[in-house]
Amino acid sequence: MSGKSVVVVGHGMVGHRFVEALRARDEAGTWRITVLCEEELPAYDRVALSSYVGSWDAKELALAGNDYRGDALVDLRTGVRADTVDRAARTVTTSAGDTLDYDALVMATGSYAFVPPVPGHDRPECFVYRTLDDLDGIRARAEAAGPGAVGVVVGGGLLGLEAANALRLMGMAPHVVEFAPRLMPLQVDEGGGALLSRLVTDLGVTVHAGVGTAGIAEGPDGVTVELSDGSVIEAALLVFSAGVRPRDQLARESGLEVGERGGILTDLGCRTSDEAIYAVGECAAVEGTCYGLVAPGYTTAEIAADRLLGGAAEFPGADLSTKLKLMGVDVASFGDAHAATPGALEVVLSDAAKGTYAKLVVSDDAKILLGGILVGDASPYSSLRPLVGRELPGDPAALISPTGEKPGAGSLPDDAEVCSCNGVTKGTICGAIADGACDIASVKSCTNAGTTCGGCLPTIKQLLTSSGVVMSKALCEHFDQSRAELFEIIRATGTRTFSALITKFGRGTGCDICKPVVASILASTDSDHILHRQQASLQDTNDHFLANIQKNGTYSVVPRMPGGECTPEQLIVIGEVARDFGLYTKVTGGQRIDLFGARVEQLPAIWKRLVDAGMESGQAYGKSLRTVKSCVGSTWCRYGVQDSVGMAVNLENRYRGLRSPHKIKFGVSGCARECAEARGKDVGVIATEHGWNLYVGGNGGQSPKHAQLLAGGLDDATLVRYIDRYLMFYVRTADRLQRTAPWVEAMEGGLDHLKAVVCEDSLGIASELESEMAKHVEGYEDEWAGVLEDPEKLSRFVSFVNAPEEADPTVVFDESGARKVPVLMGMPPMPADVTGQ
Repeated sequence: MSGKSVVVVGHGMVGHRFVEALRARDEAGTWRITVLCEEELPAYDRVALSSYVGSWDAKELALAGNDYRGDALVDLRTGVRADTVDRAARTVTTSAGDTLDYDALVMATGSYAFVPPVPGHDRPECFVYRTLDDLDGIRARAEAAGPGAVGVVVGGGLLGLEAANALRLMGMAPHVVEFAPRLMPLQVDEGGGALLSRLVTDLGVTVHAGVGTAGIAEGPDGVTVELSDGSVIEAALLVFSAGVRPRDQLARESGLEVGERGGILTDLGCRTSDEAIYAVGECAAVEGTCYGLVAPGYTTAEIAADRLLGGAAEFPGADLSTKLKLMGVDVASFGDAHAATPGALEVVLSDAAKGTYAKLVVSDDAKILLGGILVGDASPYSSLRPLVGRELPGDPAALISPTGEKPGAGSLPDDAEVCSCNGVTKGTICGAIADGACDIASVKSCTNAGTTCGGCLPTIKQLLTSSGVVMSKALCEHFDQSRAELFEIIRATGTRTFSALITKFGRGTGCDICKPVVASILASTDSDHILHRQQASLQDTNDHFLANIQKNGTYSVVPRMPGGECTPEQLIVIGEVARDFGLYTKVTGGQRIDLFGARVEQLPAIWKRLVDAGMESGQAYGKSLRTVKSCVGSTWCRYGVQDSVGMAVNLENRYRGLRSPHKIKFGVSGCARECAEARGKDVGVIATEHGWNLYVGGNGGQSPKHAQLLAGGLDDATLVRYIDRYLMFYVRTADRLQRTAPWVEAMEGGLDHLKAVVCEDSLGIASELESEMAKHVEGYEDEWAGVLEDPEKLSRFVSFVNAPEEADPTVVFDESGARKVPVLMGMPPMPADVTGQ
């Protein structure tokens, strides 16, 4: 048995880091560790708490090695808290009634959510946003309230916006109340806050800034929230996220000294007023200061472990930089973000049209970087943050300009901190690379860099590349080839089954990464039905049933409507199908009608009626062409200069069913007024008096991109020829799940190279690409019709294999309001392959 014992009170991220650090360094096994974990679950990633929403799978947040299985020197006790500490006897009494002796005690009790003492704060509809149990409680209340119910979040800081996003993902309409005049007041300035408010408002969050919460009372929907300006919000629930306070109650009761603003007072060695007791993480007030970020918490854990082993480590100060994505909006803040340094200058670039705000704070001579703020696009963060306190490599404005040259990782000095979460410098990473770490996973394992928030991974990748390491393009552990290489192998060898491909060119039995990719390539290179024989087992959930799975396990059906055109007879059939099968109908942004709520066994009957009416699959479920959106063009519009509807119909009928690395969307506008939003699409066609302008590489989504002009003034035949080449070149060479916008950006030579390939045939493959597209067009068959004609394929469409006629009893709907909505009945989390429409 070990000669010394240490009791760790608390098992959050920092408590776990302490145990890991002590066990890694204590080679002689000097210390025996007992960990008291108050929650029923051992340490999990509280930084990623919001990712629990949707999956509702706590295992996904579990920190690696958090159960210490197989380690005889660590005794983890979950669901047990420390009730009292007898400092004289050096014992801890637990909630289970045990008395534990210690030679050293480490307080890792973390923090608790602050609840303002407003009237009604203790109502049952009020929650905090801190633990998995908190989220489970919020979820139960949100489900009881139903979709569209209002939820109020008090606090517009980091956690407040995380909580608002969680409510949004639960189907609620979130309101954020922030006492400061802007969101995230500690991280962003007035300009950044204004943009952030606009961006989150566009995402469906109502922002109330510059007001406080005056009172909470019982309301018709749950609670009535009165604000300090006299306005009132009727809500189903309220979440307090107005900051945290250090959990120092146990320390206070034990007679330990605490800071003026709370927190267990420690010296730079993380030792408290009792030489046998240490404090780490958010509960520690290091020389009077509490730090609420995980990076300084990890530092205190490392210091405490070092001190127990006889070291002399001291707290070096904290990097309070933050980079995160809130509801798809990038936000980053680093260094002296608010220009508090005397003489500091601010360089600001605000682009309201693109939704970006960037500010650098520099010294009075504009040579030294002091800090910065990034909103909307935080991609420069990884290269700028390590430069804080150092001389800038160029013009400050150029560093944040979209067209300016960005500093590479190779220009950083060796002592520049690349991973602030774990305090890892460039020199340490380069040393690991020199010692044989040849990929990101190896660098993570050797240095811990990139294992927490992941914000430094782009810089690590740059360092690997600049060190001469050839980055692996392997699709997965079963294939050493990239997707593009597998495409060429399949095309050249004529391989038509996954088993033959993996036997000859791979290993093992495959996985959920390579199987759908190979299925997509097989579909792109031949016109076999995607459920043909072995191919059926490769498909993801949506392609397997030729429909989009929804949150309650039902499916949506989307008939194709080229150019948005639909005959009166077809509209009548759609209405009759929706009525007869009890489906919810919605007109989509892609100019067609979506039918929601179909059970698996209902799909063939629905398809038969639609197919008989002359309609076919709109493939809203596939990595393929979705829609070709169009305006009415010259046929009806007085501004139109070309027949945009006719062109949209031709293009959709030509490229329907084309399987690709990701979904593809088109837009065709009849004039420069751009009513079809063509420049937000993978392929955009805009009419001019001189022909068609062809734009490529655009998309909406979390990172919207404007499509770029590939060629102008094209006649109909040339336009189609160029699109043929462009799409087949994309299908051949793009990576797995890579949209056209990042594909063009990552291409060596970028748009210029793409123009040369498509318009000038610089690679000499234009005729090949056109021939492959012609083969696809000639071989196209409707996937729905193919299922209806094949009894074997039809047999797949059942909820229960052993009871094919039985409906799924968990499928329930709420039809009490104006809209039919799904009711979740303990459904398991949806598969990761589910995609939007």
